[in-house]
Amino acid sequence: MESKKVELEIGGRTLTLETGHIARQAAGAVMVRYGDTMVLTTVVTAPNTRGLDFLPLYVDYREMTYAAGKFPGGFFKREGRPGTKEVLTCRLIDRPIRPLFPKGFTDEVQIQCIVMSYDGENDPDVLAVIGSAACLAISPVPFEGPIGCVRVGRVDGEFVVMPTAAQLEQSEMELLVAGPEEGVNMLELGSMEVPHDIVADGIELGQSEVRRLCQMINDLAAQVNPTKRWEYKGPSEELMKLVWDRVAEPLRQAKQIPGKVERNEAMAKIRQELMDALLPADATEAPAYEPGHIGEAFYQTEKKVQRQLILSGTRPDGRSPTEIRPLRSEIGVLPRTHGSAIFGRGETQTLVATTLGTISDEQSVDGLTEEYNKKFMLHYNFPPFSVGEVKPIRGPGRREIGHGALAEKSLQAVLPAPDQFAYTIRLVSDILESNGSTSMASVCGGSLALMDAGVPIRSHVAGISVGRVEEDGKEVLLTDIIGEEDFHGDMDFKVSGTVNGITGIQLDCKTRALPHDTIVRTLQQAVDGQKVLLETMNATIAQPRPEISQYAPRLLTIKINPEKIGKVIGPGGKMIRSITEQSGASLD
Repeated sequence: MESKKVELEIGGRTLTLETGHIARQAAGAVMVRYGDTMVLTTVVTAPNTRGLDFLPLYVDYREMTYAAGKFPGGFFKREGRPGTKEVLTCRLIDRPIRPLFPKGFTDEVQIQCIVMSYDGENDPDVLAVIGSAACLAISPVPFEGPIGCVRVGRVDGEFVVMPTAAQLEQSEMELLVAGPEEGVNMLELGSMEVPHDIVADGIELGQSEVRRLCQMINDLAAQVNPTKRWEYKGPSEELMKLVWDRVAEPLRQAKQIPGKVERNEAMAKIRQELMDALLPADATEAPAYEPGHIGEAFYQTEKKVQRQLILSGTRPDGRSPTEIRPLRSEIGVLPRTHGSAIFGRGETQTLVATTLGTISDEQSVDGLTEEYNKKFMLHYNFPPFSVGEVKPIRGPGRREIGHGALAEKSLQAVLPAPDQFAYTIRLVSDILESNGSTSMASVCGGSLALMDAGVPIRSHVAGISVGRVEEDGKEVLLTDIIGEEDFHGDMDFKVSGTVNGITGIQLDCKTRALPHDTIVRTLQQAVDGQKVLLETMNATIAQPRPEISQYAPRLLTIKINPEKIGKVIGPGGKMIRSITEQSGASLD
């Protein structure tokens, strides 16, 4: 295939998509270039030979250190497992494209993105999202896109499209907007307490640029003119009707049981009775329906029943659309940590612990950019007991890393400057119970734990999740969604912020896209919900403790004449070692 190329001026620089030149054995391959940053994106597909009843979509994003003219760190001098930035970018690619595959498509799809050149100014993550969408558009995969993705900053009161690394350092917000031409289906935001109406304006600007990117990808796809191939393999209409007639009414009753455990047990019983009826153990003939198709028909029936109930005004636990579950918060629950808090909302509960450290405890981050040190970390753990399950306990997965990053981003805005509070800060959020939005509970618990540790944060940060169900022109927005409302609903819109403005957003969609007016109303409903959370949190602790824990290290800063530093260190470090040995202190 001969090389085909399209170009678009965006953010003052030229974005180029090219295919047909390299990686020609992939189902689709696109080289994305913006400035001197280049990302190779590819997609490969394979038939579903394992009988899977879901879409097995694999996304991999890797930053090759040669792209920035660097050697990998470590003994082997070779790229190892993906770092945090790479994992978060994998999620960034996955989230906006997953909802746009047709129902019933279960072939295996693998997307691989490799950063091959990095100019130090233009982040390759957005380019990887755009390239992935372009790969799918020119491949035989039945992707119902395309989508676009753009970064928006705000410097000196003005929005900046596709800001450079230097501009982001001065920006009060970093917003990622993705979706198809008609709306938004993925958002990521970290901001310095920006009012929600300004955030909404930034999203609207981002969506206008997304539409231009979608047209660009359509132009490339028109040049390639791919043939889309797939065959529907889901349950038949006959089976769907049979399952609906058998279980719709029992499910309607079970869905109104208030407790999560009891509700799940009732639904599991209904499902098992259906399987026993359609797949009897003593049958002498082959079953009329495949087990996977029966399971899918049950899921679709459960989803339809759930959505009908919500649209008629009945949530699974009986709340009104804007009602928040009972709140619980307490601090100082762990006697030997530097700060701790428990935050609970209904059947969701987290315990967050604060640890204060010195300069030597900072995390060194070495990637494509220049190496730097992090003074604030938030780590999120999701043990299987939090949902009453038995699972192997391994390291953090992509979900855990993503949830921790969102909570970390949300709290970053209120932290004191290093010259005011020189400690390295680590928060660990251990989820104790889970039924909806544990990442937002981690934000609330993290804020409480910081104040309990005496960290002089400016104010509390609260996080809330808003869901949505829309059918036939009728729409309901749901504050503080539980797991089933997330699973069967149209979106999970997480918003964190203070009394002064928004600090973090993450939006995931199950449907194709959201119109802008829905985004505006959701932001307002989230801000209203945050006020309720902040009242409870301020009643628990309204100001940071005046002193840090007696178990935390003490930092003492002494200023000396720079010309005398050599005498403090001494020949070969002799003097500084002597001071350390005699005093027991660590000198940095």
